[in-house]
This record gives sequence, structure tokens and C-alpha cells, in this order.
Amino acid sequence: MALKDKYINPFTDFGFKKLFGTEPNKDLLIDFLNEVVLPKERKILDLTYSNNERTARSKSDRSAIFDLYCVGKNNERFIVEMQKAKQNYFKDRTVYYASFPIQEQGVKGDWDFKLSEVYTVGILDFVFSEDEDEKTVRHEVQLKDQKCRVFYDKLTFIYLEMPHFIKTEDELETHYDKWLYVLKHLPELEKRPKKLQEKIFEKLFKAAEIAKFSPAELVEYESSLKQYRDLKNVIDTARIESKEEGRVEGKIEGKIEGRVEGRVEGRAEGRIEEKIEGIIRALKRGRLTIDEIAEDFEVTVEYILKIKEENKL
Repeated sequence: MALKDKYINPFTDFGFKKLFGTEPNKDLLIDFLNEVVLPKERKILDLTYSNNERTARSKSDRSAIFDLYCVGKNNERFIVEMQKAKQNYFKDRTVYYASFPIQEQGVKGDWDFKLSEVYTVGILDFVFSEDEDEKTVRHEVQLKDQKCRVFYDKLTFIYLEMPHFIKTEDELETHYDKWLYVLKHLPELEKRPKKLQEKIFEKLFKAAEIAKFSPAELVEYESSLKQYRDLKNVIDTARIESKEEGRVEGKIEGKIEGRVEGRVEGRAEGRIEEKIEGIIRALKRGRLTIDEIAEDFEVTVEYILKIKEENKL
């Protein structure tokens, strides 16, 4: 695959974790969370990356694999998910995922049930159906009572609907604006915009420069980018066919990193489904390691693990 872009696409699995999921780039994640998630009077001073795979309490329960999971210095928990397309029950999934950092705080013996805050952040490359006519980018959700008073302030869901962010570089005013702009437009840029001259963005652009990748990183990014583009092609094809025929031929909602649940007419969907089915067969046979399966099917190890978890293999 010929890579023409100068900077990585943060909506790919590799790109997202390269920028936000490594210890050398921890300050990028801290700055992003401080700006987008926490109220102004609260700031994260430091955080620790935690294993992004959470094991269920019993074999009959499902486990969870987060894109990123970290714990702040004040013991607050952060789940950060990059979601590339609509999927069935995505909100249900984020609520379910939030239950893991809640349960893990339980203490055996005498315990007063005091919990630390849990934040689930979804960076979405789509908009929820009910928000299509609304242009709000950031949605913050908490438990409220019948009078719309916050009932419990230690569980917060934040969804960023990136397609609704339409500001140009000249319109950028706040640090929040700049973060959303760089997330949405990074792979299109040839150089760092004049409005993004802060040191934190200088570091981000250096980390995102494809030319500085090692050969192993380049291979992994190419595979991750191919998955992203295949998915976008499936969605774009379905949208075009729907407009031409005046009706939706199939549902696009599906599990993106693991399986496609919706039915999308066309050869593009068939290729993705065929690859997923082949991976499932290889996992069931158990003859190859996860790394070998990922290499054979030209996908990332994380992609194989998500399929394994989704199908309880």
C-alpha cells in the first residue's frame, strides 16, 4: 500500500493508540482529557495506563476490550473509545463497559462502597440517528432524576460526534476547538497549522509523522489503514445505492472491530465478512497463534482479539 499522507489517521486502531496509548505520549492524552472531559476546576496531573482487557466475573459473562483504559492520580477511571461507524446498541455497550471499572473497585471484607469517578469517552466518526438534525458536537450524559437534577455525579458518558464539528482553521478559538480540529483533519494536513503552535500539538505532529515510523510500525499502520478504508468503502457504497434506489437496501450498523452485524449489499461487505469468517475458523482450529493469524489475514493483533472476544472463542 502506498502511503501518500504525511500524518496518520487517528481513527485507525494503530493511529489512535500511537497518539494516545503509549507512555511517551501520555501527556497528549492528559491534555486531551483535561480539555474535553473534566470540568475546568478539575485537572488530571498524571495517569497510569491499565490493561485494556477486563475479565468478566464468571465464565458465562462477557469480557470487555477497551481501546484505552487508564487511571488518574486521584483514582478516577477513564475509558476512551474511538468508534468509526454506527453499530447496533453502541450506547448499551458503553454502559456495559462502564460497569467493569465500577466493579473492580469492590473491596473484600469491610467496605463502605465509596467509588471513584468513572468517565467513558466515545470519539465518534458518525452521529447518532436522533442527532442528525442537531449540530451539537459534545454530549455529556449523567444519571438524573425526574426533575433533571443530577442523581449521581461519579458516572459520566461523553460522546463527541465528530461529523458535526465543522469549524475551519480560521474559526478556531479555544484549545477544545483545536483538539477537535486536529482529530478530524490530521491525515489531510501537509504541515502544522498556524493556529496549532502550542507545544502539545508540536509533539502530536511529530508523533503522527509517518516518515518517522519503524518498518514494523509502518506495516501495522498500513494494515490498520486498510481496515479503516475497507469499512468506509462499504458504508459509502451503501449510502450511494440507497440514494439511487430511494430506499435503504441494508443496515449499516454493525460491529466494526470484530464483526459486521448489519446487512450491506455489495461485494465490499462480502470481502469483510469473508475475512472475519476465515479468522473465526482459524481461531476455532487453534493451530496458529494470534500473531500468526493476524499476519495471515493482514490485520492487527487487536483486531483478532476483538473478534475472539465477540465470539467467545
